[in-house]
Amino acid sequence: MRISARTTTKMKRLLTYIVASFVVAIVAMSCDGVQQALKTNDPQYAYEQALKYYNEGKWRQASELFTACRHIYQSSPRGDSLSFYNARCKFKDHNWDEAATMLDEFRRKYGRSPFIEDAEGMYALCHYYMSPEPQRDQGVTTEAIIAITEFISRYPDSEKRPEFEEMLKTLTERLMEKSYLNAYTYFKIGRYKSAIVAFKNSLKQYPNTPRKEDIMYYTTVAAYRLAANSVESKQVDRYLAMLDNYYSFIGEYPDAKRRRELDNLAENARDFLDKKRETK
Repeated sequence: MRISARTTTKMKRLLTYIVASFVVAIVAMSCDGVQQALKTNDPQYAYEQALKYYNEGKWRQASELFTACRHIYQSSPRGDSLSFYNARCKFKDHNWDEAATMLDEFRRKYGRSPFIEDAEGMYALCHYYMSPEPQRDQGVTTEAIIAITEFISRYPDSEKRPEFEEMLKTLTERLMEKSYLNAYTYFKIGRYKSAIVAFKNSLKQYPNTPRKEDIMYYTTVAAYRLAANSVESKQVDRYLAMLDNYYSFIGEYPDAKRRRELDNLAENARDFLDKKRETK
């Protein structure tokens, strides 16, 4: 029997409705379970239900119950486990910011807890996951580097160490790229003096940057444009500075694809300097 396209569409809509209804029902049942546990006013029962949800991977429901009975147990021997489980719920639910805040509080308050190594590892991971792309502000990236470095220092034999060391490389590369992009922004808008300073600072701070050739190239071009657009009294010194950058570039990258362009700029600079000597 051939099924029409219209019938197929209706069947798909019905199936979607059934699935959505099922999901809503499951969520409602979970919420009802949380509300029932809260209504009992029995912190022991709420804690047990929270552990049940936690072991089932129902992080939001578990966190709601852990939070509800936290004030009861925070000064008891159960306080550190409750705080750790609650923070881990936030972590597993990808709520990095809130998890980081809770884990930072945990490590300050429960420094002798058996959970402390895991807590500090998750704290470092939260910052790593919150680290943005290089185009954005890198404050969190710096915080992540500090947190991961501290973790490796405190737990040098941790099984997480190789993974964290790779993360450090990724984060450092992100800072390198951000430093380059900041300098390139000055270049792009024609602020060549600022660009030269920023490029040189970037290379000084990150001598192993993969952007080294780009940095040296744009520094040379920026130096040429700065000299060309300067008042006459400053041009000699600035063309000489441009040539210094040029010779540094070709010494480092003699076969660079962009060398011909820089050769032409260097020739122009030498011609200018030669004419200046002739007029003296």
